[in-house]
Amino acid sequence: MARKQEAFPNAETDIEITSKIADTAQTRAPAYRLAFADDEFLCRDELRGMRMHLEMLKPEMVMAERGIESTVVMFGGARIPDPVNKDKARTETLSNLSKYYTEARKFARLVTAKSMESYGHHDVIVTGGGPGVMEAGNRGAAEAGGSSIALNIVLPFEQAPNEYCTPELCFNFHYFATRKIHFLIRAKAITAFPGGFGTFDELFEALTLIQTKRMKRVPILLFGEEFWRSVINWEVLADAGTIGADDLELFQFVETADQAMKILNEWDES
Repeated sequence: MARKQEAFPNAETDIEITSKIADTAQTRAPAYRLAFADDEFLCRDELRGMRMHLEMLKPEMVMAERGIESTVVMFGGARIPDPVNKDKARTETLSNLSKYYTEARKFARLVTAKSMESYGHHDVIVTGGGPGVMEAGNRGAAEAGGSSIALNIVLPFEQAPNEYCTPELCFNFHYFATRKIHFLIRAKAITAFPGGFGTFDELFEALTLIQTKRMKRVPILLFGEEFWRSVINWEVLADAGTIGADDLELFQFVETADQAMKILNEWDES
């Protein structure tokens, strides 16, 4: 994007100028650093709000420049293995859940192929950028010849983004809160595959926002009915009155990518 003409020097120019200033006690002092180029200053506790604002702005600006208008969200476990490696899974259950890696990969491929009919501006796949289901999502999009978004986050034990993320759309976050906003702010549909705490956190954030009408209703598809019914007794929540009976209509169970695509296509037509 071309920079508009301004009367004042831009930030990059001033950074270059200051890099060439004589090395003295004054210019070495932290106080002399340009505030926006001073990492130590930007990491101060008092600047937390500014850092959160920057994490909101950067992906927003990049995606706007790429013309991305809507996304299809894929939540799911980092430990779900590619069927090729299912024998290395830490539990038999994880090994059996590897079929959802295959379905996630196919789903992303189908969604992306359809997205490319609109030049990749609508229904772009977005994942957390890690392994497992996230890798399958980015992989399927790449196999369809399209782009996909990855919203990675810094964790003490976390890996690098998976190799299938579109580099220009691979973002790294410090704050879970701003990351979750970017997951949902453009969402045209949300899918959740078997996963752990992170998947539950992301799914229930979306359900809560839609239940309380703080977010426009979109289809929420839970892959793997047996898994989801075994880990959450949805009917008990409704029977207890802690959620309404109609809240059970906020999501649907699916088993395959084809089933999910049928629901999304019918939703678009309704």
